[in-house]
This record gives sequence, structure tokens and C-alpha cells, in this order.
Amino acid sequence: MQNKQAAFDFIDKHQEEMISLWREVVSIESGPHEKPGIDIVADHFRNFLEKTGAACRSVDFSEAGNMLIAEIGAERSLPGVLFLGHMDTAIPAGAIKERPFTIKEGIAYGPGVLDMKGGIVAALYAIKALNSIGYDSRPLKVLLAGDEEVLHARSTAPDVFINEAKGYAAAFNVETGFTDNGIVVGRKGVAQFMIEVKGVAAHAGNDPENGRNAILAMSHKIIEVQDRSSWGANTTYNVGVIQGGTTSTAVPDYAKVLIDVRYMDPDDLPAITGRLEKIAAKTHLEGTTGTCKYMHGIKPMKTTDGVKQLFEIVKQASEENGFGAPYAKFVGGASDSAYSVLAGVPTVCAIGVKGGRNHSPEEFAVVDSLFERAKLLIASVLKLDN
Repeated sequence: MQNKQAAFDFIDKHQEEMISLWREVVSIESGPHEKPGIDIVADHFRNFLEKTGAACRSVDFSEAGNMLIAEIGAERSLPGVLFLGHMDTAIPAGAIKERPFTIKEGIAYGPGVLDMKGGIVAALYAIKALNSIGYDSRPLKVLLAGDEEVLHARSTAPDVFINEAKGYAAAFNVETGFTDNGIVVGRKGVAQFMIEVKGVAAHAGNDPENGRNAILAMSHKIIEVQDRSSWGANTTYNVGVIQGGTTSTAVPDYAKVLIDVRYMDPDDLPAITGRLEKIAAKTHLEGTTGTCKYMHGIKPMKTTDGVKQLFEIVKQASEENGFGAPYAKFVGGASDSAYSVLAGVPTVCAIGVKGGRNHSPEEFAVVDSLFERAKLLIASVLKLDN
């Protein structure tokens, strides 16, 4: 109990430092595919962790933000604790100039302030506080990806997560926290598909009867895809991007859509792929052809018995320390918690700073939750040994 209070005191004494680091990393452009900025953010976190005594290494990718791996106490005998996160944001470059890191009346604003640089700062200071009290029960490992917001399209980060997580006792993903105190115990997976249709180009005025309109054919496919969804369904389909045609005076010979699919179980993906391939191949307009291709995605986070047990530990730690009674939450947004669970590691997710409106210009985070969540992580890690 004394050790825990000493770690909490450490957080209280370092609040200004925590906000300073938060400000530093939010002020670096690290949006989708912004590899140079994401790698700079990784350097900031690496410097912090090395000064804290961690052995750091990176997995470098030529077309994606690098992945940072840091470990303290690898020689410790008990199974270790993981802290997961990602350093990229969903906000395109240029947003920082419009919306720099700002705190007003206890609320922080800025690109990635919630999703999820605040959570990473909370985790790193939780580790530093544990170090300050001589915590030596379990190895502490940090895994930070550089391309989660683009579904790891150009990296092998999912494999790294699984391989690095194997054998660990618990994982805390400091993803976006919720103001209703929900902590995520399950997530849908996301898969992106592309359907392409090829038709026949023709002059829209002189020769329309010899054209085969690819956009028209695609329109039938879009309706079939969207009809697969219903509110509350386990699997949902969203045609989010459409491209096709060159000018209104020509019958278009090409159309393309990108489809976002959310699903519950990793084993569902082959059947989903089959359904979309069938729709793509179906002839809605003679003279056109369609194909379907899986692009990339993140698998579902399953709610295993281990996940439920770890949530109960976190819940007890929260209640015992006056942080309220969190409830187990299931959400449709995917995260890398899927991969620690696939590695057999009990995992709780969305235990980062609390806020809302992530992925939007109104993104905000509750400043006090930065310190509260650092303490909750400390209390939860210590409780693993009770």
C-alpha cells in the first residue's frame, strides 16, 4: 500500500512534466502515412524510455511508421506486463497549425491528443513511477505501432505484436478512453475490400448503345453490399469511397469502390470475402465484369475468459482507489488489442486518457484523466501480484 501511494505521489509531482511531453508529441505531424513525423514521435518516446532504464529497439518499415519496442526487467521471473499503443493519428498533415495543442478549462485539444498520445504518456509515466518505487516483480514491455490508423497496410506490425506478446500475463492498451468510464473488453474487426468493375467506353452522344456503363453496374453492386448490413448486425458493410468515369460526355469503362466491413469473429473473414467476391462476379449489366480484392484490416478483439478476469482486476483497482466503477464495454472500432488476445494474453483496451470526438477536428481529452489513468495502470499492475 505504501509503495502504491509513493507511485501515486510520483505522478502528482510530475504532472507538469507529463503535460510537457504530451504537448511535445501532439505538436509533431504524425497523421496517416506521415512516416517522418511518426518516426520522430517514436524517437521522443524512445529517449524517454531509455532514460527510464528500458532496453529499446525498433522494427523499421520503409513505407510505414517504425514500431518501437521497449522492455524493463526482462530477467524477472514472473510473466510480464504489456503496454500497447500506436503513435500515428488519423488527422492529415496541416491540422497542427490550425489546432495546436491547447488546454482550456481542464480540457486538452489538438490532433491525436486523445487518440492516442495522451494514453501513451500516461503509460510511460506509470512505468517511470513503478520504477521509482523499485517495482521488480514482472518485466514491463511497451509495444507502440506507427501505422495503426491505416490498418497496418504497409507493415507487418500485427505479426510483431503477436510474437512480442506471447507468454505475457496481461496487456493494457492505452487507446482512447471513454468519459463514461467504460473499459473495452471486446472489439469488432475491420477489413477493407476493393471492388472494381470494367465496362466499355463510348461517346455518350454519338455511340451510347455500344457502351457498357461501369458506374451503373457498380451501383447495383453497392446496393447489394449495403443490403448485407442492418443496425445492430454482427457484420456491417459500408461503401465509403467510390471512383469512376472521366467526363459526363463518355460512358465510363471503369469504377471502383472501397468497402469497410466490421465483424465479430476472426473466423468469419473467409465467409465475408466469399460473399463480396460473389457480388463482384455477378453480372448486373451485360458486357461488364467485376472483381473483389481484400486490401488490409485489423482482426476482432475477442472477449476471452482471460480478458474478463483482467477487467475485474482493473475494476477493483479503480474502485479501491476512488476512480469510479468502470463497466465492460464492447465497441465496433478495431485496435491492436486483437493481436495480444490472439497471442493468448488477457487484455483490456481503451484505458488511456478520457475524451471524445477522436478522428475529428473537435477531438478533446480530459486533462485530469491523464493522471488518473496513470495511477489506474500502476494500481492494476501492482494488483496482478496480489
